[in-house]
Amino acid sequence: MSFLTRKYPFEQSKHWLKECLLYCVIVFLILYLLQPFGFSHYGGSKLLVSLLFGAVTFGCCAFYGHFLKQRVQHKVKPWLIWHQALAIIGMVLLIGICNFLLFSLVFHYSLNLIAFLQFLYWTFVIGIFITMVSMSINYNHYLRSRMEELLDKTTEEQQNITVTIHDSSVRGNDLTLPINNLLYMEAQKNNVVVYYADQGKTVAKELHATLTSVLADLQDYENIFQCHRSFVVNLNNITSAKGNSNGYQLMLGKCTTAVPVSRTYVPRLKSFIA
Repeated sequence: MSFLTRKYPFEQSKHWLKECLLYCVIVFLILYLLQPFGFSHYGGSKLLVSLLFGAVTFGCCAFYGHFLKQRVQHKVKPWLIWHQALAIIGMVLLIGICNFLLFSLVFHYSLNLIAFLQFLYWTFVIGIFITMVSMSINYNHYLRSRMEELLDKTTEEQQNITVTIHDSSVRGNDLTLPINNLLYMEAQKNNVVVYYADQGKTVAKELHATLTSVLADLQDYENIFQCHRSFVVNLNNITSAKGNSNGYQLMLGKCTTAVPVSRTYVPRLKSFIA
């Protein structure tokens, strides 16, 4: 259920005509080459009828997928995954119903409620399968390549917040900085190196501390995330995140060093996705 309530990351396609034409060609080729549902026994022009079914599919995709869905999508903010799933199933049902009516007209098939309900049932089942497969593939591809765009960041809410990271040495020099400037921290032996942005540059400061004590100092901020046994990052400053369920590589701010996310921490990282 948490997956369904995440934001749907894909924008409206600028090539919607090509997508509609692709669905049209698929339906045409299935009918003309495979000739299912007794189509092989049709005595008329199979080419023209196949083109007609393809044209109906194109019209349904263009009307529903571009015009109708686009208007609804502009009114529903944010557009979530379950919204997109219902939209795809709705389009499949519309295509199926229109083609069913065309089938009845072309083949002089008498309409009856039982046959129509059975048709809707199987169309719905197929639509759910198509929706699950296509959305899973697309979403997982997006996670591998552009996860940073899905993270629920809190930069604006923390604009005026400063934090202090304590140095436990005798002559320790605590580090105080705006939380939005903090990039990441790395444990090195008995010390922690803090990387932060200062006047457009990345600055590193070594403190005598542990990641456990640092996380205790910053425990009130959910965007401070331990992604590896040796690394803690500020999720608000992630500019690039590439990888998969086995681990990610994060780029933060203008740092040239990639911060690893070990496999153990990947599920929790995904929990920050809106």
